[in-house]
Amino acid sequence: MAIHSHTKENYLKALYLMSLERENVSINELASRLNLKMPTVTSMMQKLAADKLIKYEKYRPIQLTEKGKKEAGLIIRKHRLTEMFLVQIMNFGWEEVHDIAEQIEHINSPEFFKKMDEMLGYPDKDPHGSPIPDRSGHIELTDHKSLCDYQVGKTVKISGLAQSHDEFLVFLNRKNIGLGTVMTIIGKEDYDGTMKIKLGKKELVLTQTVCEQLFAEPV
Repeated sequence: MAIHSHTKENYLKALYLMSLERENVSINELASRLNLKMPTVTSMMQKLAADKLIKYEKYRPIQLTEKGKKEAGLIIRKHRLTEMFLVQIMNFGWEEVHDIAEQIEHINSPEFFKKMDEMLGYPDKDPHGSPIPDRSGHIELTDHKSLCDYQVGKTVKISGLAQSHDEFLVFLNRKNIGLGTVMTIIGKEDYDGTMKIKLGKKELVLTQTVCEQLFAEPV
């Protein structure tokens, strides 16, 4: 049975994304991620378990079933396809699309998203470099190296982001850093991990916090 409740979809999506970050997800961690009270989250877990979307036992980590993973993957697919459509077709900035996609992802129309996918040329990543699940909801994960893993003298290309909060994206816009941006590391502080990079003819200093959030690959 497909999930039509927006609230249920939001829980499933959050749970799936958290499960990609860590092996076990607790009720407390999920409540914290969603900024909700524990009894509210517990009640929803019981409903999701009744729908056979998760395995839930009191005081034990939450486990998504195969059915739950597929439903969550399809929600994420709709969200990331929408973000790509907004950027590529409608010329929104990558920092403007998350909230709009949050609304559109709840549309229950496979043909709508199939057409969107077709118009985009079947992309496998969203505007922030995150993988778009396939039509069965499966996400093909790839190993990423953060910018801070590279040494001085290395030239790399930005391939993705560890997180895509609007404030971070606006910061990257100001620095002229986006997906595909090529940069050379020309300095690195042993003490705090701060990096000096060369971007075209300009030199920038990036903190370790920023470098950890940028995925990069050698060129």
